[in-house]
Amino acid sequence: KARKETVQKPIGEVVHFYDNISVAVVKIHDKLNKGDKIKIEGHGKSFVQEVNSMQIEHKQINTAKKNQEVGLKVNKPVKAKDLIYKVK
Repeated sequence: KARKETVQKPIGEVVHFYDNISVAVVKIHDKLNKGDKIKIEGHGKSFVQEVNSMQIEHKQINTAKKNQEVGLKVNKPVKAKDLIYKVK
């Protein structure tokens, strides 16, 4: 039996990227926790990483909730409109 592909809804979208500090500003559409594995996809590229550092107004947080904008430390450069998916 073929396994059915589940189309994932993005849990966030990059709004801005600070390349000098490798931080993406992300608008959260769904809950995101520190330690979650995420895939960032867009502009013909994608990569997977663990969420190690999230901040709101320079304060470390462990959980980002819907409609919050958070600073997310990323392993590679990203661009505005890149989408973020949770990886199981």
